[in-house]
Amino acid sequence: MGKIYIGLNAEFSRSSDKPFEWAVEKAAEMGYQFFEPMVHFGRELMSEAGYFHTVSLFDDPFRIKEACDQAGLTISGLQAHGPLGRPDVHGEYLKLAIRAAAEISVPVINTDEGLKAKWTTEEEDFVLIKYTLKEASMIAERRGVVIGLEPHAQYSKTPEGLDRIYNLVDSYAIGINFDTGNAFLCGHDVYAWLERVADRLVHLHAKDISVEHSEAERGQVTGTPVGCACGEGVLDWRRIIDIVQNNTPRDIVFSVECGTPDQAAKSLEHLSSLLP
Repeated sequence: MGKIYIGLNAEFSRSSDKPFEWAVEKAAEMGYQFFEPMVHFGRELMSEAGYFHTVSLFDDPFRIKEACDQAGLTISGLQAHGPLGRPDVHGEYLKLAIRAAAEISVPVINTDEGLKAKWTTEEEDFVLIKYTLKEASMIAERRGVVIGLEPHAQYSKTPEGLDRIYNLVDSYAIGINFDTGNAFLCGHDVYAWLERVADRLVHLHAKDISVEHSEAERGQVTGTPVGCACGEGVLDWRRIIDIVQNNTPRDIVFSVECGTPDQAAKSLEHLSSLLP
């Protein structure tokens, strides 16, 4: 069985209106060892001005690597979400993210099917998702990068739907990035779902959900951008860790997805206390 490591997703800095490099330095100051940057396609005003944490794929990928190297952080994956069912939007973006990841030795690219086009049928959507994933998998296979599919939208909001997307393309470059918070808010048994995908797990978004958030939205949404501090919500992290330790063959980074630096610090403390 593989080992579990604790990392931090760059989303924790969203509320701070700070650039990518600030997020990296803050994660290292807290004591994190792994970090998950978010990349975007093209240029985006707020990040260019230094008020947002995402990095353009038009930048040199070594901007990401050098910042993390200097802070002593290992990159667990790149977050590159977009609508897989819309190749015109996510096709080149995803392939460029994979190439950038390979150039700086990042093992995983995380994505999901995203919001569908308004005018397509479900049957058409799955043809389009398959097209995008097949193109991306061929790029990923050559470079030793794995695509982590996340439960996050209209089709992946159920265990059967996520499996259907996963099975569209037969490739060793496709795995599962399980998001605990999204799975819970969709209304499912998080632990049973995690056991179902554990042998295909390549990365995990450690997202806890507060009691208030659960009462307001569970069963009504397909996911959420960030959660509360791990250990302060409804999820049993000891149980989640046990499932991964006992069923997943590869090393897995639990990449904390929360909304503030304070929540990130508390998450690290809680999760660290549960690991041997």
